[in-house]
Amino acid sequence: MIGDQLHIVVCVKQTASSTNSQFDPAKGTVQVSGDQAAMNPFDEYALEEGVRIKERLDGKAVVSALTLGSKKAEDTLRDAISRGATDGYLVTDPALAGSDTLATASILVKAIAKISALKGPVDLVLFGKQTNDSDTGQVGPQVAALWGVPNVAFVKKIPEIGGGRVVVHRMMEDGTDVLEMDLPAVIAVVKEINEPRVASLKGKMNAKKAVIPKWNEVDIEADKSKIGLGGSPTIVAKSFNPPPRKGGVRIDGATAQEKAKKLVDKLQEMKLI
Repeated sequence: MIGDQLHIVVCVKQTASSTNSQFDPAKGTVQVSGDQAAMNPFDEYALEEGVRIKERLDGKAVVSALTLGSKKAEDTLRDAISRGATDGYLVTDPALAGSDTLATASILVKAIAKISALKGPVDLVLFGKQTNDSDTGQVGPQVAALWGVPNVAFVKKIPEIGGGRVVVHRMMEDGTDVLEMDLPAVIAVVKEINEPRVASLKGKMNAKKAVIPKWNEVDIEADKSKIGLGGSPTIVAKSFNPPPRKGGVRIDGATAQEKAKKLVDKLQEMKLI
């Protein structure tokens, strides 16, 4: 808590825009540059929920946006501030490049600790359920494990929070679980939880004036053995585009019955029936 204010950190990531991304087959990577980069769509719901909690508590909450990436990722933090985040923090360092989900979680835990030292203990960390570039959904739970706090993923509602506890509704295949956790905690939300807002003019002005602290591996006191490519236990053997689909076979015929017979004959020829 920061005095009597709840302290929320929302972890956001700058990823390739869902509507305009390019794949480099030579490198096996998604290329992110210029206006192709944007906030991971799933993180928009986490940010919105953090801001809604702040509004529900009548301003008695602080929402800090946190990201790990290149200096260009500052744009995503300003986007977060324009939508209601109180402030933003960027961890950027070439030494962190190539970090897998576990190394990323290690870096974020260190950054959360630094934010806590600067602004007061963090009560809640919010994530989107996954990112649109790797789709693992692992970073949120890994942060909770390394931080040593409770974690729930696939949350679609946060009806109660305060007094050192939070109640959540977790989406399941056969219904909904209602769970209560002590704070601090980590929560990963699904898109069913809310509808992200559009930045207001006032929000955009606040974002433009905001000072974004930029931290490197030394600033967050990162363990060199647990960051970057060298500190990542995951190995990506190969990435590639799926092969293009071959053209289909057109079944012609004068009548529906004739077309049906030709289709059956073709399926039998292919030994599918």
